[in-house]
Amino acid sequence: MSIQNFEQHFQAQIDNEIKIEPKDWMPEAYRKTNIRQISQHAHSEIVGMLPEGNWISRAPSLKRKAILIAKAQDEAGHGLYLYSAAETLGMSRDEMIADLHSGKAKYSSIFNYPTLSWADVGAIGWLVDGAAIMNQVMLTRTSYGPYARAMVRICKEESFHQRQGFESLLVLSKGTAEQKAMCQDAINRWWWPSLMMFGPKDTESTNSDQSMKWKIKRKTNDELRQNFVDMIAEQIKVLGMKLPDNKLNWNEQRKHYDFGEINWDEFWAVVKGNGPCNKQRLAARRKAHEEGRWVREAAMAYTEKKKSKSSLEAA
Repeated sequence: MSIQNFEQHFQAQIDNEIKIEPKDWMPEAYRKTNIRQISQHAHSEIVGMLPEGNWISRAPSLKRKAILIAKAQDEAGHGLYLYSAAETLGMSRDEMIADLHSGKAKYSSIFNYPTLSWADVGAIGWLVDGAAIMNQVMLTRTSYGPYARAMVRICKEESFHQRQGFESLLVLSKGTAEQKAMCQDAINRWWWPSLMMFGPKDTESTNSDQSMKWKIKRKTNDELRQNFVDMIAEQIKVLGMKLPDNKLNWNEQRKHYDFGEINWDEFWAVVKGNGPCNKQRLAARRKAHEEGRWVREAAMAYTEKKKSKSSLEAA
């Protein structure tokens, strides 16, 4: 069978909604695109623990601390699911982590912003996790089987994170004048970076068309961004707060909210490593990886010892 026939059969599987599995034939570009996307997603889950982890020891109550610890634990688990999914495509976890630490691999730009107040934890849960869910629900139907299946559990847990974030902001929005101001300030600072999470405009996205054809993605960046704006523009009314966008307005003809232009210069600056916390985040990950080296080595030594013992017993 020729390469062309393989490619036709591969595309027919995708067109017929048949999942691509690790041992199936796939174009090398499909493999590489999935490795890039899934590993970037995994990195984002792991690095994403850092902004909120900054507030675990300073949470205002034991209840809030327990919630935040549980959330960080969930994010670590998501990273492990995703690294495992990416490994089925032939790239080792060590390679992926090395690419992250060297700066070669990217993670979501949103995690390069600082958490300045407790309200930021709520804003991240509501806006950042809300934006993530908007994209990730589509990924439960992505064409690569291991990725799609991992996303089912991740989406269920992320939905709790969004609710927890919204509830935290709701409490602040009903509090003192200072608490209300803190709530509004957090929303002001996280709104635009949340919109940037969906990636560049469709006209500037180099991988979008092919990813749509292969059903790695089900909606374009701009479609997902619009859906997110429509959702948040309604939810914020419950908080009694405002989104920091004077151009936000319901368009009766389009049946969608119009909204202002994103600062794309800021977006690309952060993506290229020049955000407020880029260097800090990578330094923290490198430090944690190095300090945990002895644990990994001990675990590997124990595993090898058990294998050797089992081999001897079998002999």
